[in-house]
Amino acid sequence: MIIIESYPTAVALCVITMLCWGSWANTQKLASREWKYQLFYWDYGVGVLLWSLVLAFTAGSMGSAGRGFLDDLAQAGAGNLGWVLLGGVLFNLSNILLVVAIDVAGLAVAFPIGVGLALVLGVITTYLLRPEGNPLLLTAGVVLICVAIVLNALAFKRKSATGTDAAKSSLFGIGMSVAAGVLMGCGFFGLVMKGVVKNFVQPEAGLMTPYTALVVFSVGLFLSNFVWNSIMMRRPIRGEPVAFGDYFTQGNLRLHLVGILGGIIWNIGMSFSLLASGAAGGALSYALGQGATMVAALWGVFVWKEFKDAPAGTGKLLAGMFGLYVAGLGILIASKL
Repeated sequence: MIIIESYPTAVALCVITMLCWGSWANTQKLASREWKYQLFYWDYGVGVLLWSLVLAFTAGSMGSAGRGFLDDLAQAGAGNLGWVLLGGVLFNLSNILLVVAIDVAGLAVAFPIGVGLALVLGVITTYLLRPEGNPLLLTAGVVLICVAIVLNALAFKRKSATGTDAAKSSLFGIGMSVAAGVLMGCGFFGLVMKGVVKNFVQPEAGLMTPYTALVVFSVGLFLSNFVWNSIMMRRPIRGEPVAFGDYFTQGNLRLHLVGILGGIIWNIGMSFSLLASGAAGGALSYALGQGATMVAALWGVFVWKEFKDAPAGTGKLLAGMFGLYVAGLGILIASKL
C-alpha cells in the first residue's frame, strides 16, 4: 500500500481534509433546490462507499509496504471489524441529523453549533479517558468555543425572529444541530481508530490499515442508510413523508451525480486524515481537521448569503463567533504542544 512518510505531504493532506469536510455540504445546498435532503442522502452514501473502494483497490493495493487491501481484510479480527463498522453507523446517524440542520438552518449555523459542540465533547471525553495537555488551556479553549456557539445561535435567532413560525424554525434548526453535535461527539473517530494499525509499514496482526478501515467504515455508513434514512423518509422529523419511488421518478443524472460527489468529497477528507495521522502529528491533524467548521461557516455567510436579510447587529455576532472559535481552537492546539 502507499504510505505517507513525508511531513510536508502529510500537512498538505490535512489541509485538504479541512477543505473537504468544510465544503461537501455545498452539494446538498445545490441539490436541495430541486429535491428532498433524504433523496440526496442516498447518493451521498453511494459516493462515500465508492471512494473507499476506489482507493482500496488502487493506493491500498500498490507498493511493497504494509499489507494489500484484500490480504488485510482477510486477516482483520472480528472485534476490530465491529468497532470500525459501528463507527460508520454512529457517524451516519449524527451526519443525517446534521443534514437536517443544514436543510433548516444553513451551513453557517449547523456546522459551528453541531460540529463545534462535537469538538467540545470530544475534548472533554478524551481528557477524561487520557489526561493529556494543559488543563487550564483546555478549559479556556472549550469555554471560548462554547461562547462562539452561543453567539452563533443568537445570530440565527435574530435572523429568524420574524413571527411564531420563524421562531419555531429557529429553535428546531438549533436543536437539530445540537443533537448532531452530541452524537458526533460520542467518538465515532475513536471507534474507527480502535481497529487501525499503529505501524503502517509493519502493520500489527488483526488490526487494519487505513485503507481497509475506510472501506469497513464506509460499508457501515452505507448499510445503516437503509435504517436511518428510511426512517427519515417514512417519519421525517420535519416536513411530509417522502416516497421511495421519488428517488427514481424525481431525480435526474445531474442530481444523482451531485449527491455522489458530496459523498466522495467528504470521504476524501476522511481518507486523507487517516493516511496523514502518522507523519503530520496529532496536534496539527486535529487542528486542521476542526478548521472545517469555519470553512463551512464561510461558505454559508459569504457564498450562500444565509444571513443577508438579518437585522442590523447580526454581523457583529457572527464576527465574534468567528474570532472566538479561531481563538479557542488555537488555545486547544497550544494545550497539546
